[in-house]
Amino acid sequence: MDLNEKQTSVRKKVLIVTYYWPPAGGPGVQRWLKFVKYLPDFNIEPVVYIPENPNYPIVDDSLLSEIPDSVTIIKQPISEPYKLAGLFSKKKTTTISKGIITNDNKQTALEQALLFIRGNFFIPDARKRWVKPSVAYLSSYIKAEGIDTIITTGPPHSLHLIGLELKRKLHLTWLADFRDPWTTIGYHKQLKLTKGAENKHKKLEQDVLRTANRIIVTSYVTKAEFEEKTNQPISVITNGYDVNHVAKSELDAQFTLAHIGSLLSKRNPEILWQALSDLIAEKPNFATDFKLNLVGFVSEDVLQSIDSYGLSHYINEVGYVSHEEAVRFQKNSQVLLLIEIDSPDTRCIIPGKLFEYMVSERPTIAIGPEGSDVASILKETNTGSYFKYDDYNALKMQIELHYDSFKRGSLQAHGIGLQKYSRKALTKSLSELF
Repeated sequence: MDLNEKQTSVRKKVLIVTYYWPPAGGPGVQRWLKFVKYLPDFNIEPVVYIPENPNYPIVDDSLLSEIPDSVTIIKQPISEPYKLAGLFSKKKTTTISKGIITNDNKQTALEQALLFIRGNFFIPDARKRWVKPSVAYLSSYIKAEGIDTIITTGPPHSLHLIGLELKRKLHLTWLADFRDPWTTIGYHKQLKLTKGAENKHKKLEQDVLRTANRIIVTSYVTKAEFEEKTNQPISVITNGYDVNHVAKSELDAQFTLAHIGSLLSKRNPEILWQALSDLIAEKPNFATDFKLNLVGFVSEDVLQSIDSYGLSHYINEVGYVSHEEAVRFQKNSQVLLLIEIDSPDTRCIIPGKLFEYMVSERPTIAIGPEGSDVASILKETNTGSYFKYDDYNALKMQIELHYDSFKRGSLQAHGIGLQKYSRKALTKSLSELF
């Protein structure tokens, strides 16, 4: 073996700072769990830094089996204010920690107070108290292990402050990964921020964007937004799909539409409820065959809206399930639904489930704002249809076309170019940034 061969065989160590890690459930944990799985294939050894005693709003123990045996995981305690807030109202605290915020006109005084405290006293978020002890611990660890590259992933965006301080202190190469935007994310406006608090958020965001050696984002809309705020290089690495070993089973016998994930108060597509209600009234066979599977948290506002259109009888409200069970629903359902809030702020949101939808061979119906990255991906991959909130006629027609294909036994999506969204291909793109 010559010197060049020997050098390339030595793995590069990279430190990944993340809050969400199994047994955390929900979409936030999937991205870096999968990157960690495949990085060794590209000669990179990941070291994962996580909280020792986190307060995860959603838990999915099934994901623990996906952690590679060989990965090094280091932990430090975290002080979680949500635990203290839970003494006043465990239910409200849990929903706020999930990012679920009641409509303004229905908020209790307690919820308003919790939101004000969260927005103005915990900047950038409730995990800020983990920054200082993490910097102290990791400074020594990084030196001892000879690590020269770190990645922070947010939200929670306080983790980027760990990267910021380590970068200033140790002059590392630092990549800041934004799974969601910071100051332009939809719920940010609901935190009842004072002008001073809002400016502090923007200043911290600016510090991170201008100090990190490279920014990673999950959508092209976010890239365009950040390009207005920094001259640092920005790479788009979307979420993706992984090979899934859930046994293939028979499709549902009924014409099932399935939404996987949370339906928050503002994620309420009345255009869809109207179209379904009208099809039930107009087509007796549709009324007999149709069922709506809601897999995940559904707000009371959405349930009331569904009931107002006479659809309660057709709902199967499943609630939160493990990721494995969610994939089973994706593969069994006739049509998959993807709903986003009708706001320019959500154009950048590409839910991780979209990519699993794309390889399920089931057609997707997506509803969201104009100019969404989701619309572009569905069109590019030929895996579904996208509708704005005023596309009633087109949406109703598409559901009817899918129903007719279902009756003929020919309903299926025929995706193209999906390989670029595999978790392994995306990890290869990530590895080329180091």
